[in-house]
Amino acid sequence: MSRFVLIGHPVGHSLSPAIHRAAYRALGLSHEYDLVDAVDEAAVRGIVDELRRGRIAGANVTVPYKRLALELADRAHPLAASTGAANVLAREGSQVVAYNTDVLALADQLGERAAGARVAAVIGNGGAALAALAACRSLGVERVGVVARAWRAAERPARWPRAAEFQKAGAIVLPWPSEPVPGRAGVAGDAWDTLVCSSQIIVQATSAGMLGVGDGGSVRDIVPWPRLGAGTLAFDVVYNPPVTPFLEAANAAAVRSEGGLGMLVGQAARTLSLWLGVEPPRGSMREAAEQALEAA
Repeated sequence: MSRFVLIGHPVGHSLSPAIHRAAYRALGLSHEYDLVDAVDEAAVRGIVDELRRGRIAGANVTVPYKRLALELADRAHPLAASTGAANVLAREGSQVVAYNTDVLALADQLGERAAGARVAAVIGNGGAALAALAACRSLGVERVGVVARAWRAAERPARWPRAAEFQKAGAIVLPWPSEPVPGRAGVAGDAWDTLVCSSQIIVQATSAGMLGVGDGGSVRDIVPWPRLGAGTLAFDVVYNPPVTPFLEAANAAAVRSEGGLGMLVGQAARTLSLWLGVEPPRGSMREAAEQALEAA
């Protein structure tokens, strides 16, 4: 029996234990999967050390530690290194290796629903936003614009937190629209407004709207919903609740919408393959995720 964990803060809302435990049952395995609420970086370092020593067999990593996980690993898979964030840590020999299955899972979701997209808009500047950028680029999206609440028009982009990472990866970085008004961008949002109205994909890649985090109004209100084409895909990485304020606005505007549950199950399936070298029981995993979400 091996022990696997999810590292993050907070983690109480996570569906990952239900998904992974269902997979273990379907495969006839007695492995454990636990939540680790790491309140600071020191706690994360401690868990990674346990992994390196073999006391833990593998770890998933969620907000806000995906960048730290990459830094703490002994080596990184090229996709994790190029993305700048890791959501999976695996023990290979005596080394901890960082992977990013978020990118592949999101690329699967976007590729199925928005094949041929040329322009995309991403909201956020964390690990999920980096994954969204990488996923869009892997699908051949020609132009990806990124906006973040910490990026203010009054400051030079060189001072925007993590903006250089996005620029290096080929993104157009834009300031957060000032004084957002439902249905349109504000006075500092002209560039964002133009970009998002020409996008075939809009990815909400922050925790806004997540259960216990906030109402999500800030990210909802910077999108000029009435001006979007009906073929636009609005994707929210948040999966709990199933319909966030961002997705509610998309539905009201008759824009295609998708929540993060499929991405969550997809990255878990790919993680399982890395850890155990088996074909994951995706049907059982999806069913467990839906049941856990209904019970939440």
